[in-house]
Amino acid sequence: MTTKLETLPTPEKKSGGAGKPTNRKPRVRESRGTLAFSRAQRGKSLMKHAILILAGGLMIYPLLWMVVSSLRPNDLIFREPGLWLNSLEMSNYTSGWSALTHPFGHYMINSAIVVIGSILGNLVSCSMAAYAFARLQFTAKKLFFGIMLLTIMLPFHVVIVPQYILFSQIGWVNTFWPLIVPKLLATDAFFVFLMVQFIRGIPKELDEAARIDGAGHPRIFLRVILPLMVPALATTTIFTFIWTWNDFFGALIYLTDPDMFTVPVALRAFVDSQSATSWGSLFAMSIVSLLPVFLVFLFGQRFLIKGIATTGIK
Repeated sequence: MTTKLETLPTPEKKSGGAGKPTNRKPRVRESRGTLAFSRAQRGKSLMKHAILILAGGLMIYPLLWMVVSSLRPNDLIFREPGLWLNSLEMSNYTSGWSALTHPFGHYMINSAIVVIGSILGNLVSCSMAAYAFARLQFTAKKLFFGIMLLTIMLPFHVVIVPQYILFSQIGWVNTFWPLIVPKLLATDAFFVFLMVQFIRGIPKELDEAARIDGAGHPRIFLRVILPLMVPALATTTIFTFIWTWNDFFGALIYLTDPDMFTVPVALRAFVDSQSATSWGSLFAMSIVSLLPVFLVFLFGQRFLIKGIATTGIK
């Protein structure tokens, strides 16, 4: 018996066309090009980060130098350049704390009183003024809003003389009232503008729903608008704290009694408190005065970024 052997057909090789084998060289070239492009992008990214780190180091160098100088002996502060420490001189902090008439904590309490009053004044007055500009309709509204914006460009030094004459006539010189009372009158136009932009982003349907329920403008402001303004209020709080805590000129003009000095004026008096200035103690107290600002910014930066982003100030 004869058997027939049937041959199975061999599978044809896939080709790119016309029976020709596929050419893989373009894919290899493409992968090499992608790899080269990614390397170039990585190199650019590393260069950008290196430049940013260098620029950040240059900006933070004076602060680091002040920290290191506060830990050096007074006679070696300007003799040893750089940031290297051979010994720690913690006595600068103890001597600087009690170098003036009162302990340095006394001046920090004075600054805290002015800061708290300024924050409360700005939050209350600026939020009410912003609600009026954003929601109410009254005569010459645009004119008053434009005048308010023009005051942002008005330097503080222009109005300091008439303000001093006014506060001197009512007996407020050498008190904290000239530094706090203007905040209760919405004089910081920047915060009014910031809150106006935020309120304009709140849907008016919420106001209309509250008005249907019988709410007037005071209740709408307190129950609807104000709870939604937390990012803008937090931004106002942080900026007011930083600007008021570091304010030197206003406190120097109105406060003449050493018992009423705030931190910036106390640091200036610290230089004149001795015939030979103790730079180590001065730098030590400067670091102490920067700690509240650093902590406030550290814990409030997310509210600050959110408030600026949602108000369009960016």
